[in-house]
Amino acid sequence: MEDLSLHILDIAENSIAANADTIEITISEDERKDSLSIEIKDNGMGMDEKKVKKALDPFYTTKTTRRFGLGLPLLSESAKAASGNLTIKSRPGEGTQIKADFQYSHIDRKPLGDMSQTILTLVMGNPEIDFVYTHNKNSQTYCLDTRKIKSQLNGRPLSSPEGIRILREDLKNIKMKLTGGKHEG
Repeated sequence: MEDLSLHILDIAENSIAANADTIEITISEDERKDSLSIEIKDNGMGMDEKKVKKALDPFYTTKTTRRFGLGLPLLSESAKAASGNLTIKSRPGEGTQIKADFQYSHIDRKPLGDMSQTILTLVMGNPEIDFVYTHNKNSQTYCLDTRKIKSQLNGRPLSSPEGIRILREDLKNIKMKLTGGKHEG
């Protein structure tokens, strides 16, 4: 995968397949500490210890449509390539937490990518799921919570034109604040 946002999309889709109804995605960038962390937490089915250990094996998958499970192994390799690591915490019936840490300035760290498009894709493809996207950059925190957007819609679906407008506007505002008003890609 070319950028980290595609890893995030893949892991969030795993959460959806695990019947999560709430998925929290947290990005923490700290240039002073030279660190980037990505955390994806869900309230899905969770995994026992045996499945957690197998989750990093590219030849193991719970999916019936393919024989390989590359999402977590590729994210783990991306983290290791940038002097980082990946951890998985999970309990059956309670959900899963994936955290990948990277050295921010490492030459082999993949770019974060277009998080706005990733979040938009996840939310529009799964409007029934609650997504909380938090992005910490240095000392600033920006958050998008689809539960708050849904409450503004007075019963209209998140996929309604008004819901899409609010979602896009919130994502645009987060992106502008993260880039200091500069247009990126």
